[in-house]
Amino acid sequence: MKKVVTRFAPSPTGTLHIGGVRTALFNYVYAKQNDGLFLVRIEDTDKERSSKKFEKNILDNLNSIGLKPDLDPINQSERNDIYTAAAQKLIDSNQAYYCDCSVEELDKMRSDQQSRGQKPQYDGRSRDKNLLKSENTVLRLKTPLDGEVIVKDHVRGDISFNNSELDDLIILRSDGSPTYHLCNVVDDYEQGVTTVIRGEDHLSNTPRQMHIQNALGYPTLEYAHLPLVLGADKKRLSKRHAATSLEEYKAEGYLDSAILNTLARLGWSKGDKEIFYLEDLIRDFEITEIQKAGAIFDVTKLDYLNIQHMANLSHDNFIKELKPFIAEIEIDLDTHKKPKELIESLRSSASSLKGVASNIACYFNEINEYDSKAINKFIGNSTEILQDIKENLSSLLDWNEESLDLVLNEYRQIKELSVPKINQPIRIALTGSTNSPSLGMTLSLFEKDEAIKRIDKLIAYINKS
Repeated sequence: MKKVVTRFAPSPTGTLHIGGVRTALFNYVYAKQNDGLFLVRIEDTDKERSSKKFEKNILDNLNSIGLKPDLDPINQSERNDIYTAAAQKLIDSNQAYYCDCSVEELDKMRSDQQSRGQKPQYDGRSRDKNLLKSENTVLRLKTPLDGEVIVKDHVRGDISFNNSELDDLIILRSDGSPTYHLCNVVDDYEQGVTTVIRGEDHLSNTPRQMHIQNALGYPTLEYAHLPLVLGADKKRLSKRHAATSLEEYKAEGYLDSAILNTLARLGWSKGDKEIFYLEDLIRDFEITEIQKAGAIFDVTKLDYLNIQHMANLSHDNFIKELKPFIAEIEIDLDTHKKPKELIESLRSSASSLKGVASNIACYFNEINEYDSKAINKFIGNSTEILQDIKENLSSLLDWNEESLDLVLNEYRQIKELSVPKINQPIRIALTGSTNSPSLGMTLSLFEKDEAIKRIDKLIAYINKS
């Protein structure tokens, strides 16, 4: 049995798209679960739009997220001689011909076809002219005039295309440069690719590429066309829906494992199981279980899964992931009296590492802004509760979570006040908002003098307002 080889073939015309990451992921997983190879090919024949900067971005991000190719990537821009040789083979076997139709002639041909209610396509008028190559000719493939081509797809089953609707596509431009279809087919063959897993937007390309395969005597490949990644409005995901590049999500502090988990579930599922790591996917993934319908990318789902993946990290690994975001806000965890307790109490306080780092910042930096809605809701214009609690806390000798909780509970019972009425004003004083761990823990993460100082500061702020 032939070794399974998959490939991810991005064009370096922009940063790595989140939809591209999913395509790479499914290719990687399918290869690994079949003891095969995962390859990357840079399709950079569009010289005007391609950039080495974007190529580096794509490769760096694939490696960083754990989807490293098994062999060094290849660049199509460096393989022109191979494509030219393949084109010559088609000429020699009378399966390609030169066409000298002008743009104006082609436009008129298509316009006439439309006026007759026909599908606009090239009509093969240069097939039998036996033209020679010139500066005005392109090379076209002789597509079979009748019959059909059947794409056997792991996702969609057998899909038939009438050859009469597949015109003679251009494989070499007038300047001699190869087109996408020829490059794609030749590279798949040269790299030993057995299985092409790509977006459904490429489905119409597949029968055309199969004709090139047949003409060159190459084997037919296996195909799986993935549903497109959609926004909430069920249109193709774009920046109007959410961030679209992998690096944007990584910069916000989403874990690689959570991103891959989220993307894996775009078009595929395994019962009720929600949490997947890469090794789980390699074990559980079934290519035939990919759904046909478009898959909606939901950031709230990513938030949920990221919280779960952050919670599953060991303390040391969480610190390792958090450090770059701590560095961004220029604080030193080691200066805190209880760095481990601080981290553990706040690791689930936000849906991203960046959010966690932001929540940690208030334990190091002075509070200069308060949540005005929270003040209006829980404090108003009265500072009586803050004054009372400050006095109770000031007399406390043992500044620890248990003692602090005891003092607060006693005061609440004496005053017959609800928990939020007591706890939230203190949270606002300490952190600027109502988002914090248990109040006893929150207070214990500050030095006593600092906590009292912050309560005084909020009292002064309210009295001044």
